Amino acid sequence: MNYKKIKNTLCLAAVSALFLTGCGGSKNPLDPKEPVSLTIWHYYNGSQQVAFDALAQEFNETVGREKGIYVQSYSQGSVPDLEAAVRDSIAGKVGAEKMPDIFSSYADTAYEVEQAGALANLTDYLSESDLERYVDSYIEEGCIAADGSLRIFPTAKSTEIMMINKTDWDLFSQATGASLESLATMEGVAATAQAYYEWTDSLTPDIPGDGKAFYGRDALANYFIIGMKQLGVEIFQVENGQVTLNVPKEEIHRLWENYYVPMVKGYFGAYGSFRSDDVKTGDLLAYTGSTTSAMYFPNQVELDNSSYPIDYIVMTAPVFEGGEYCAVQQGAGMVVSKSDEKHEYAAVEFLKWFTEADNNLQFGCVSGYLPVLKEANSLSVLEQNITAQGLEVAPKTFDCLSIALEEMSQFSLYTNKSFENGSSARKVLEYNLSDKAAEDRAAVIASMEQGKSLEEAAAPFVTEDAFEEWYQSFCNALNESINK
Repeated sequence: MNYKKIKNTLCLAAVSALFLTGCGGSKNPLDPKEPVSLTIWHYYNGSQQVAFDALAQEFNETVGREKGIYVQSYSQGSVPDLEAAVRDSIAGKVGAEKMPDIFSSYADTAYEVEQAGALANLTDYLSESDLERYVDSYIEEGCIAADGSLRIFPTAKSTEIMMINKTDWDLFSQATGASLESLATMEGVAATAQAYYEWTDSLTPDIPGDGKAFYGRDALANYFIIGMKQLGVEIFQVENGQVTLNVPKEEIHRLWENYYVPMVKGYFGAYGSFRSDDVKTGDLLAYTGSTTSAMYFPNQVELDNSSYPIDYIVMTAPVFEGGEYCAVQQGAGMVVSKSDEKHEYAAVEFLKWFTEADNNLQFGCVSGYLPVLKEANSLSVLEQNITAQGLEVAPKTFDCLSIALEEMSQFSLYTNKSFENGSSARKVLEYNLSDKAAEDRAAVIASMEQGKSLEEAAAPFVTEDAFEEWYQSFCNALNESINK
């Protein structure tokens, strides 16, 4: 039985049922002689912001002019900055700006805003045929209202891939026989990372214990959520807005031994703000991160007194051995602030235009985001649009999109449903184990500096008793986060 397909079908059925009682695509209230002005807040920066703003300008000069809609977009800097600005607006804080008509939002934040009654019901402005054009799981993610109606409009999505410094990988592979096929599983990544550490350590026999880390990971919360799902467990099981925690010890242990243990021993690493930063400094060879990270993967490794160019490899993200082929579904959508029919209708008209295949792929080719329409999610359509529109696409971005589109045909995409205090629970997944790993790795290094071998220094941290102690504190932290 295909549970995912059934779940998506039920969600879409719930949305479709609303058409029997609501408008499901309301009558056009716009008058081109009296244009409606819309404000959009997002978190895009650099080339992503340029691409989004260019599309907004194109809309204003074409469809917007014809329909009487004018959009103005503003970057709020970062996701936390945007979320803070939205919360301040809702709370009516002194000096806070008025709520925008449209803003980028992840599901957890959108859920908070929906609970405050500040989001428009997008089902009022979309027909059933409109909804059926979008990837089912993207629509499902946006159905966060109590009645199952749509609140988050899918605009650009991403998943995770693995990126590798090919230049240094080739040296390692030629010397040791290491194979890229071993990187298909997390267990294989951990074993390869150990082999890399030992090989780099052997290059300087007069300096024991100076091996280098091989692999790192962005977004450790995704490691927990997707890793557990690959092992058949939904860590946050949400029904009717109520969450049940599922943290079985056996599965959590597999995550611990394939992240924490390699981190403590120095086989994995995390040094800069993002793992692409660590590849740039030569501290890592590979990482798992978002498709949107492709533009940040370095063209060269920069050491203290020298640098050298590197090539790259893009692969699908590793899965747990014997696990379900499941990958993360992520990326903020756009939500519409509750206001009046004209503004809400106009906002949806812009979002529908932005997500048309030609426009969405134009944005994706710069940003690394995946298109959201079913018809646009194929490599052939991507290539056709690049040719037809004469788009310039960075090779790394194209390769990441290609791998991600291939991944979508082989993997099921997953994201947990929203729930109260979901952001707090995700922070536990993001920082609880990573902070402990960093602290304990520092202790291991200190012991090695006192003359202990790596195995002797790491031994106290990788016992079953050590796991048990961490596991209990982890479960307690998760419970506290959702019950505060």
